[in-house]
Amino acid sequence: MRGWWQDLTDLVLPAECGGCGRPRMVLCPECRTALSGAAPRRVRPVPEPPGLPVVHAAARYADEVRAALLAHKERGALALAAPLGVALAGAVRAGLQAPSGPDGRAMPVLLVPVPSARRAVRARGHDPARRIALAAAAELRRTGTPARVLAVLRQRRAVVDQSGLNSRQRLDNLAGALMVAPGGERLLGGGSVALVDDLMTTGASLAEAARAVREVASGARTGADGAVRPVGRGEGANAVCGAATREDRGEGRTGVTAEAVRMHGVPGMAGGIRAGDVACAAVVAAPPDAFAINRN
Repeated sequence: MRGWWQDLTDLVLPAECGGCGRPRMVLCPECRTALSGAAPRRVRPVPEPPGLPVVHAAARYADEVRAALLAHKERGALALAAPLGVALAGAVRAGLQAPSGPDGRAMPVLLVPVPSARRAVRARGHDPARRIALAAAAELRRTGTPARVLAVLRQRRAVVDQSGLNSRQRLDNLAGALMVAPGGERLLGGGSVALVDDLMTTGASLAEAARAVREVASGARTGADGAVRPVGRGEGANAVCGAATREDRGEGRTGVTAEAVRMHGVPGMAGGIRAGDVACAAVVAAPPDAFAINRN
């Protein structure tokens, strides 16, 4: 587990570039251009898993971009969350235009990060996708788009490490593995849901996340035994309001985020979500082959 002094050092002292290793900078201008210099594009894995929403990526997962993502995820270069979040915000904008509410004001974009396995979060000392999502929401708000992070997805069962699995095995590994936390369906209503992650490879994680959100949108939940049960609109509301963690300081491990709890005060956010509210998905990077498949 990383110590607080390591986090503080990463944020205050100059570091080497996360992309190319150039000293005394978080990300050099050339690597920032590789990450965010091109317009985000729609990406599609082959084969494309059933239920995958439209996905946009900011950059190709190669060279400097790959190095930066790995430095943030595996080596705890936390300061990279800011430029990675800017890139993710661009991908969200490409895939989603915030709708207007009845009063003409833009309604919030709800960024729902794909959760990491608990053991991975413990080993790394942070949840990379959630941290980048928080930075992306801040960038969207800075540029005039109302945005919130709703970390409402949970793993309902353990899954094996995805590395080394092919696309079919990843789908089988993740099938039914995610769920929306009790009370989370109340927080998802009234905005445009954008599923977010740092990286898309086969699309299995995003497809499973979309299934979990659509499940509560349709008013049903699949239990561990495979049975489909109705979801009550008031279910788990007290648990949600009491589950805020250190997410309000920029990082969290369990529970619905503090930003999610504050959503109760946002105009137009009352009630449950509707079917089809998963509007898009966005990632920082995707394999080059996913960019090559242009079927727009």
